[in-house]
Amino acid sequence: MLLPLPERSPEAKGEAEAESEGPQGPLRLRQPQRNQTLLVAQCLDDVVVADHPVRMVAAVVERLEVSKFCKPIKAREGVVGRDATDPRLLIALWLYACIRGIGSARELARRCEESIPFRWLCGGVSVNHRLLSDFRTDHGEAVDDLLTQVIASLVEQGLVQVSRISQDGVRVRVGAGAASFRREERLHKLLEEAKQHVEELRRQLDAPEKMAAEKAQKVKAEKRRAEEKQKRVERALEQLPELKEKQEKAAKRAGKGKCGDKIRNKELRVSTTDAEARVMKMANGGFNPALNVQLATDTESRAIVGVEVSNEGYDAAGLSAPMRQQVEERTGKKVEEQLLDGGYLRTRDIEEAHEDKVKLYVPPKPATKAENRGRELEIKRGDSEAVQEWKKRMASAEGKEIYKQRAATSETVNGDLRTYRGLTQILVRGMGKGKCVALWCALAYNVMHFGVKLLP
Repeated sequence: MLLPLPERSPEAKGEAEAESEGPQGPLRLRQPQRNQTLLVAQCLDDVVVADHPVRMVAAVVERLEVSKFCKPIKAREGVVGRDATDPRLLIALWLYACIRGIGSARELARRCEESIPFRWLCGGVSVNHRLLSDFRTDHGEAVDDLLTQVIASLVEQGLVQVSRISQDGVRVRVGAGAASFRREERLHKLLEEAKQHVEELRRQLDAPEKMAAEKAQKVKAEKRRAEEKQKRVERALEQLPELKEKQEKAAKRAGKGKCGDKIRNKELRVSTTDAEARVMKMANGGFNPALNVQLATDTESRAIVGVEVSNEGYDAAGLSAPMRQQVEERTGKKVEEQLLDGGYLRTRDIEEAHEDKVKLYVPPKPATKAENRGRELEIKRGDSEAVQEWKKRMASAEGKEIYKQRAATSETVNGDLRTYRGLTQILVRGMGKGKCVALWCALAYNVMHFGVKLLP
């Protein structure tokens, strides 16, 4: 408990005022004059120092090929209409935003008005959050091509080798809540209610003479929302056949025991907010609606060379082979070694990698019985040639030393994207748009770490 300060006597106050005034009289202070008119002659280019990172981002974007972003633009010479915003400006804005850990279009629009580096990028061009949001998610193929251009440039300079890559998955929360997941019976009921609501609003709009103009606008807006809700429920129902097929396969693998019966009796649920999101086990041990972002990293340079987004809750779902193929297509080079954590272990993947002449470095799963622990890599009768070579490789001292690079590479990149590049939550809906967000973060990571090498 704080005690009240003792009140000073009038004599003490007078002495303090005398001391503050000093020999020259009262204090002279610089005070703000916020209503004073200023005439400032200033060049926007002078407010950003020469070695500021935003200049590097702008210079890198100027060297990229952006023709795929320009194809949808309808503003052309000799055609009426408003000028379109330069795609290079929007690319630079999102790259620098991701470098600064900004993942919200509204926050980026605010920074373009208040922050000097973002205002320097805009150069007097106004942008709004709707334009920024649509641009980020409407050009998935073009953003993917930008990442390929950056990686190809690094490969051409010999900075990226890709002969040995490390792959890891990051489960990123989505905007859908747990309460948005509904069972099949409830989904059909919601769909019927949504259809009735849309039909009722349509009948109201078909009789405009009975409705005031202001109310008609409100009904139209409500009808649009109802139609959007109907589409979301329909998309959720479309996911059920695929989920049922996966459930049947999982129950078949589990057998006819308690585990198999538990899988068969589980009622499937799909989100009406984001139909492609799935409830996954997160790094903190909890379960949340999320997407599985897969990243491939070159172990030599730690550059991100592959990005994919999946709604599989576990990595042992055949995610390693497609990533190898993607990296080889981006770089034009052969992947010879691939480092994975224990969650990817699957015999089929080991055999496929052996056929592709790729060495997989993935640790074995711990034995369930205590007496067998420590003997997981012993060669057993019936092991295929691919499995035997994998066991020998992981049991060797050289293999253990090589596998240490996985954590030093993938975990570093994952931490960078989560801490500094804004890959903490995906607020857009669907895997397609989610992949766009992941691509922007990966591209910003590469530009931030290798931007100087991309310039002449």
